[in-house]
Amino acid sequence: MRKKEMIAMLLAGGQGSRLGVLTEQIAKPAVMFGGKYRIIDFPLSNCVNSGIDTVGVLTQYEPLLLTKHIGIGIPWDLDLTRGGVTVLSPYVTGNQGEWYSGTANAIYRNLRYIDSHNPEHVLILSGDHVYKMDYNEMLTYHKQKGAALTIAVIEVPMEEANQFGIMNTDSTGRVVEFEEKPKNPKSNLASMGIYIFDWAKLRTALIDDNSIHSNSDFGKHIIPYFLDKHEDVFAYTFKGYWRDIGTIQAFWEANMDLASILPEFNLYDSITPIYTNSDNYAPQYIANRGNVSQSMVSKGCEIEGTVYNSILSPNVKVEKGVVIRDSIIMENCIIREGSILNKVIISEDTAIGSHVKIGQGDDTISETKPHVYNTGITVIGSSTIIPDNVIIGKNCDIAGETRFEQYPDGRLESGKSLKGEV
Repeated sequence: MRKKEMIAMLLAGGQGSRLGVLTEQIAKPAVMFGGKYRIIDFPLSNCVNSGIDTVGVLTQYEPLLLTKHIGIGIPWDLDLTRGGVTVLSPYVTGNQGEWYSGTANAIYRNLRYIDSHNPEHVLILSGDHVYKMDYNEMLTYHKQKGAALTIAVIEVPMEEANQFGIMNTDSTGRVVEFEEKPKNPKSNLASMGIYIFDWAKLRTALIDDNSIHSNSDFGKHIIPYFLDKHEDVFAYTFKGYWRDIGTIQAFWEANMDLASILPEFNLYDSITPIYTNSDNYAPQYIANRGNVSQSMVSKGCEIEGTVYNSILSPNVKVEKGVVIRDSIIMENCIIREGSILNKVIISEDTAIGSHVKIGQGDDTISETKPHVYNTGITVIGSSTIIPDNVIIGKNCDIAGETRFEQYPDGRLESGKSLKGEV
């Protein structure tokens, strides 16, 4: 069997519960970002732009939309006979079958897939981060160091280091200690969840650890295993843009960054483009009465109202008299006449009735999920219907087909949650 230098394994099975109703019916890597993209497009495009032609995508939670989006990999030129992209879901062998129970466990359960490509190195990626990276540069560093494991790290503010897995290194970049969310961090080198392993050594580690931990995880088990075995583990410092958009606030901020005058993250770079699987919509249409300012507006949108500092995905309809500010509107949504939206995230296939006001009132945080909805952003799930003439506060979450009778006195106060018919 011909040996491949490196293949990628992309972990895309997580729920992303901190994104609330955005991920109730959609896996986090399949959530739309930056208008026409989905989050998984970024690591997939990085693979293609780095010359990696074999990618296994490990799915688990709500895989339908994600699997449909990836297809056979045509948008990323990964529709190959040898290699290409393969969706890897949990499966049954003999009379046994169970879910992936950890990041490393997911890789362990796909040993045969990796062995079939006989790689020298395996690149492990997360499917829910937004960034551009040349993995070849990291591989070159890995080989120069003679590393068994190289971990991509990024410098974070010292006061935020306790939120990450932190690598403590010596003057050569060798990792001497790994601390998971330390109370008193010794460095600010945060793990990006991007690893390059020598495959033979990772294979042995996965088999050994599986006999001890059924929920084997890279951060909790595999990295400590390599350090305990005194393997050569190095940190590769990445200097570019990277965002973990695992919270509502982080997701909103990363999208809003794209609409700024000088965005830190460049989606318009023709050298390392981001590829996606999107429908062939007609060009956007802005009516005579329409007004758009500092916003990203995708194909298929029809705008008769006013849009400020917002992100509109394909095929969004904004009727006359509508005012949208600081908001994210995903694919196939309609905002009917006279509605006013302020700091709202609306998921796909949703209809907002006429003369609706969203994002009004005080900053009361969510009653049911204060750890999710607490920064003034109201979030509306996919395939939701909001009736005419209602007022919705801040830090609300709404999902399903709702009726006017479900809004006391025509209002949903800040911090409230509402579930309609699915």
